[in-house]
Formats: sequence, structure tokens, C-alpha cells
Amino acid sequence: MNDESVLGIDIGTSATKAVLAAPDGRVLAQVERQHTLSLPRPGWVEHDAEQVWWQDVLAVLAELVPLAHGGLRGICVSGIGPCVVPCDTKLRPLRPAILYGIDTRAGAEVEELNGRYGADSILARGGSRLSSQSLGPKLLWLRKNEPELWRATAAWYMASSFVVARLSGEHVLDHHSASQCSPLYDLDSGKWAEDWAGEVAPGPPLPRLVWPAEPVGLVSPSAAVETGLPAGLPVMAGTIDAWAEAFSVGVRAPGDLMLMYGSTMFFVGVVGTDTRSHLHWFTEGVEPGRRTLAAGMATSGSLTDWLRTLLGKPPWPELLAAAEAVPAGSHGLLVLPYLAGERSPIYDPDARGVIAGLTLSHGAAELLRASYEGIAFGIRQVLTSFDVAGASPTRLVAVGGGTRARLWLQIVSDITVRAQDVPEQTLGASYGDALLAAIGSGIVTADTDWTVTAETIEPSALDATTYEELFSLYCDLYPATRSTAHHLAQLQRRSATAGQPAA
Repeated sequence: MNDESVLGIDIGTSATKAVLAAPDGRVLAQVERQHTLSLPRPGWVEHDAEQVWWQDVLAVLAELVPLAHGGLRGICVSGIGPCVVPCDTKLRPLRPAILYGIDTRAGAEVEELNGRYGADSILARGGSRLSSQSLGPKLLWLRKNEPELWRATAAWYMASSFVVARLSGEHVLDHHSASQCSPLYDLDSGKWAEDWAGEVAPGPPLPRLVWPAEPVGLVSPSAAVETGLPAGLPVMAGTIDAWAEAFSVGVRAPGDLMLMYGSTMFFVGVVGTDTRSHLHWFTEGVEPGRRTLAAGMATSGSLTDWLRTLLGKPPWPELLAAAEAVPAGSHGLLVLPYLAGERSPIYDPDARGVIAGLTLSHGAAELLRASYEGIAFGIRQVLTSFDVAGASPTRLVAVGGGTRARLWLQIVSDITVRAQDVPEQTLGASYGDALLAAIGSGIVTADTDWTVTAETIEPSALDATTYEELFSLYCDLYPATRSTAHHLAQLQRRSATAGQPAA
């Protein structure tokens, strides 16, 4: 049929985005709905699953479904993850959802599980070390700290699986998302590690495992009434947003690596060999038979958004133009972008942001450029860690909202000395979801790739000496300030516990 179309929806950290696409990848319509994080305590980062996840989905469907003119063939949803929301028997959230690695509340549970099973055994079985990114410690935190709620939990969900359940009634989780549930998943067998899962999170049943493009159910009559979707529409399993985004831009072959410029910086590389590493997440990929190596920084776009808010929200074009006029090195300013702790490569939730070299002569332009440079130095550290792990990327693909800031892309290429392909479509995970829906519904073949490269950002050698000098200083700055940052993190927690504003 000429009017065939598919829906892709992604629930992100700060917005839900949706796209209606044709089988050839043409974007027929797209919508976006902004939402906010809840930060009830230092280290806690949450979403109201009912209001943020489900109501956002209803809102974007209300706009897009009428535009499909009855030609919808499938829907796929991705979302932030690994995260968790416990629900009752009627699929009602029992508390706000605990988000991915930016929520660092389960540090004690990470240590407890490492002590119980052994860090090396967890890495060998699950493919990843335990960190604030792992789901297992978050489930254990719920069980220990909210025992009555845990006893009332009929099932737990991630963002994508929660929406799938609301649409179809199916309790499923895709293999990739499950492989981020350390230590609950056995990577080599491709199954739940039921012995460890039964000890860490006993009670609620584990979701049925499926692949992201797999049709897992149909839109139920009651969901059809609520959403406007046609009853009986195939619902795909979906996956975690970063992997859907990588899929959307053709990061599917060994050597391909996606740099996602979002609220956080995320890296997904497809690997052809076993590359288990203490510094990365080694996981199932989007497609059967593909494995990925991933890493993530805790702040990127959220840092520049924070800075712009602090400056009174000047127009982005003006602020970017001013930063572009500042020379490399930001007049001797250096930023550690650890305002939310840090994941890769230091895995330190108590790391804190540092602005070094600040003088009365520095202004907004220098602060923005130095923030971009600080993030880029962190990106260089992460890419170097991929090299050390034996997973050197041969092609970098830049995606995400941050790609609209050409200055940022150029700074990253200059500092890392690596080229970056920028796709024509950088819609993000929702576009990958649409492709997964098209594949799962059978209207395109499994090897279909909608990607077209718009341009390649080549590194410039003009500022190489400056950046090499600053990179060395950047690598020294965190160890030199670590003990002070940790002490301040303790003071912030004490301040919050006492009911005072946390720094």
C-alpha cells in the first residue's frame, strides 16, 4: 500500500520524541514533548512513569496517529535505560522510576553484590562490571529500602517495556536491555541468570526475553481506545534509546561507533570479538549475533544547558557565535564536566565539576567553549579506552541534539584527532524505532538501512599543540582534586539530610 507507515517513539531524559515514517525512510511527521527530571535528593534522578512516560506517549500519538490515514503497520518504543519502575497488578507505578547511571543511590548495593559474587565473576558472566549504570543494584536498593513497596510489586519495567505492557499487556524485555541488568543476565547463554536473579530480586517474575525488532503482541482493544491506535496493530519489543539511535544511523558492523551528543554523552560500538572490559559495558546488540561495547559520560548537553540557565538563558546562536570567536584553550580555562559525578572512564559518582584557571577576565563565551573542550577531553579518554580494550573504532558517527552545534563537533574532532560522520537524519532513537517497527512488521527486509551521510567533520591540526598541553593538564586535574570533591560530596549529602539546600 502506498500509505503504509510505521511509528517510532523514544522516551528520553528530557523529552519524548516520535516520528511517523514511510517504508523507504522518509519522515512523514515528527513531534516532541518536553519533560523534566525529578531530583529529590543528591544522587537520586527520577521520572514519574505515569505522567512523563505514559502521558507523553498519549500526547505524541494524539498528534501522529491521525496523520497515518489508516496506513499504520507497526509501532516500536525505546526509552532511557537501564531504569526501573515497580508496578502493581494493574500496571500502576508504585513509585517514581529510578533512572539509569545518572542515579547513583545504589552505591552500597554495588559493593554488596561485588562482595557476594565477586567483581570478576560478575564481569565474566554478565559482560559488564557493576556500576551506577547496572539495574541489579537498583532492584536490590528497592528491596532493602522500600520493603513494603517491593512486596506489592507485581512486575518491574524499563521505559520501553512499560509502554509495551500498556499497549499490549505483554511483560517482555529485549535481550539488549536485559544484558544491562547485571548481575541478572548471563551473556554467554543469552538467558536470565535465574540463580543470581532469584537472590537479588526475588518475588516479581522476570520478563520474557525477546529481540528489539520482534513483534511481541498487538495493541489491545482498551489501549486502542486510550491511544487512538488501531486495535491489533503489531507492537515491537523496542530497546534502550542509545542502541535504537545507533541502529538509526547504521552503526551495525564491527568497527562502527556512535557518539551520541545528548543530555549525557554516550558511546555504542559494534564489536566482532569478546571485548569484556572493566571500563565498559559489553552487551547484546540490537540484532541477534551482534555484540556491543558501550560507555557513557554523566554530563554533556546537561552541562551546557546548566551553564546557559546560569547565564540567564541568552539566545543560543549569540552564545555559540561568541564561543566560536574564543581561541582554542579558552584563554587558559579548563573544565572537569563532572557535575553529576562521572561514569566512563573513572566511574566515580562522587566526582564533582571543576573550573580551573578562572579569572575576572573570563566571560560567558570562554565558559561555554571550555565546557565543550572539557567534554571533548573526556570523550578522548573514553575513545582511548576503546583502543586499549581491543575495540578501536574505524568509523565514528555523530548523532543527537548536540550535533546542531557545529563548534562542538569540530572541537571533538580536533581534540580526539578523529573524523566524524554526520548523518542526514539525526532524529535520534525514534527514527531507529521506526526502522525496527518496519523490520518487525515485515514491510522492509532485516538488512534495510535508512542512513545517508550528510557530511564528515575532519580534525584540524591548527590547535593540536594547545590541545595536547591541555589534555595532559585535564588528565592530572581529576586525581589532584578527587579527595576534595569526595569531601564536598559528603557535605552535600549531609546538607540534604538536614533539610538544607544541597550544593
